[in-house]
Amino acid sequence: MDDLYRDYILEHYRHPHNFGIIEAPDARYEGANPLCGDRITMMLGIRDGIVAEVAFTGRGCAISQASASLLTDEIKGKPVDEVAKITPADVLDLLGIEISPARLKCALLSLDTVSHALEERGGAAKDPGAGAAPGPVASAEA
Repeated sequence: MDDLYRDYILEHYRHPHNFGIIEAPDARYEGANPLCGDRITMMLGIRDGIVAEVAFTGRGCAISQASASLLTDEIKGKPVDEVAKITPADVLDLLGIEISPARLKCALLSLDTVSHALEERGGAAKDPGAGAAPGPVASAEA
């Protein structure tokens, strides 16, 4: 069974879903894990309080990149306030394999990056909703 999950992770690493850029994202953040060099930039297109578009770019280990791929699939089409409530345990469940303590930061980099993107934008509670101007675009270098 572990081999099946490992193949699943490698497939998302080799052929990540939602890899690319959004030209004018409503929320953007670059996250990094300085311990291993993983980097992910998450971009969100938010319409009427829903994550209508999501994309990421980055480089790093199979766990960090697969986690980003899986998380983008998970949040696309969801309300921003629901996305803001995703927990580390939820992301680990998406991965479906046991993650060693040394790889935990790799696995959770995508969630941390999405959370920061939403915070920089103004958070789920302050989502402007329909017809409002997009929030600020933010980026942070690690």
